[in-house]
Amino acid sequence: MSFAGGFVPAQGNMQRFVDDSTTPKTTVELSVSCKGLLDRDILSKSDPVCVLYMKNRTEWTEFARTERIKNSLDPSWQKKIIIDYRFEERQLLKFLIYDKDNSSAQTSMHDSLGELQCSLGEIVSAQSRGFTKNLTRTKGSGSISITALEMSSSMEMVRLSFSAKGLDNKDTFGKSDPFLQINRLLGGGDGTVVHRSETIDNNLNPNWKSFELDSRTLCNSDENVELLLSVYDEDNDGSHDLIGSVKTTLKQLAQEGSQLPLINAKKAAKKGSKYKNSGILMLNSIKREKMHTFLDYIQGGLQVNFTIGIDFTGSNGPPQDPRSLHYMDPDGRDNQYSLAIKAVGDIIQDYDYDKMFPCLGFGAKVPPNYTVSHEFFLTLEAGNPFCAGIPGIMNAYSRCLQSVQFYGPTNFSPVIQHVAQFARAHQGDPSNYFVLLIITDGIITDMEDTKRSIVGASTLPMSLIIVGVGDEDFSAMRILDGDDKRLQVNGQKAERDIVQFVELRKFIGPDGSWSKENLARAVLAEVPNQVLSFMQKNGFKPNAVPS
Repeated sequence: MSFAGGFVPAQGNMQRFVDDSTTPKTTVELSVSCKGLLDRDILSKSDPVCVLYMKNRTEWTEFARTERIKNSLDPSWQKKIIIDYRFEERQLLKFLIYDKDNSSAQTSMHDSLGELQCSLGEIVSAQSRGFTKNLTRTKGSGSISITALEMSSSMEMVRLSFSAKGLDNKDTFGKSDPFLQINRLLGGGDGTVVHRSETIDNNLNPNWKSFELDSRTLCNSDENVELLLSVYDEDNDGSHDLIGSVKTTLKQLAQEGSQLPLINAKKAAKKGSKYKNSGILMLNSIKREKMHTFLDYIQGGLQVNFTIGIDFTGSNGPPQDPRSLHYMDPDGRDNQYSLAIKAVGDIIQDYDYDKMFPCLGFGAKVPPNYTVSHEFFLTLEAGNPFCAGIPGIMNAYSRCLQSVQFYGPTNFSPVIQHVAQFARAHQGDPSNYFVLLIITDGIITDMEDTKRSIVGASTLPMSLIIVGVGDEDFSAMRILDGDDKRLQVNGQKAERDIVQFVELRKFIGPDGSWSKENLARAVLAEVPNQVLSFMQKNGFKPNAVPS
């Protein structure tokens, strides 16, 4: 795998599958919706989320999950799934629907509403007639529909701001609670939801927050694709009332007037010639900018600086014990720490020109004084944190195992702050980006300090990858991974998601075999998008490719 070979830049509400094979492929976007789901709630309706698993050899690995939709038995999820489709390969997928009623990331903590197992080829080949299947689990679980759309390679960022005036009032007591929904009408029917705004309570003249979407998500990079803009009155039971809608295109939005009459077909049919509209949708602003890819920045000279932080706390077990996670097998078999170092390091070293990597340890008593340290150099040399390539890292790691005394606790904040100080020095410079890989066996002891460090680092050119090794319950660790909810501490919210958490055990088979490619893919998949989010937020353009 490499970033340059198969990364698909993704913006907005998308998740993607990264693959680097040189075999011809095409990239598709999956949109998922369901009808007639089971109701697992007593006083309201189910709050469904869709979790997608992909089969790698004999193992099913979670690949993506949608957002949760409250109180809906007919959800249409906004988050899209981007995946490389290969004609010559049977790519097995499993879609599981859950009623998510708490914040736990573990699917076992939520009620199952049904599932579907199929191949990506089945989905793609059925698009002309529509792909809809009954969910299996119990009788009457409802159905699932999946739309696959081949994606255009060109892309721009579209920033939009809408308001409305004079909306029809749908409430008996009070006023309507309007929200705006945009559907892309490509592939027939009602299309797919690409944006859903916040709800503004008790207001017939709402002004929604501005938002941005990449043009592939909005209209498959075709400005003539029809869009359906609809305003609804939100109801707590999920049965939202349509106030009115209007069809348009990105081209029309950019070129024509800012006032779009909202039409309610049922009301128009009832009132006849007396009916004018159900309110006016106002386009306050529109801005279109060409989007640069991760490869644009790499070719322009961006350096990805890779730092490793290794957990040497006592919970790992003494390295001489074969049961230890740090055990160095005399036969040369990798332990879980060396697996993670090699899988990630082999990929990311290609993007660091001098291949000299700072490596840190934490949670051990360090010679010569054997005082506890949560930020020491793996080389055990004062003033020299650098290891030469992956072989240099492995040599320093091996020497450390023989020299330090495992201790504790498991504090992340010092190593995060260590890398953040270097990233801060390049905050206004788009030529360097910093990636910290922390490999750990346990739950964080300094969780609040770690949260503060991550929130502070979210403004910097920096990403944090956490690989959990061993059999611990890592559910608390997922709080740091902001895929579902942006990390927040003391009222301060992270500016962007910079954390990726992966459990190594999910990539190790029952016989001890493991897939280096799949592990590297899962660990590094979000880094290009995190690089792009930093560059775009700061308005940094890639340097021109030298001639």
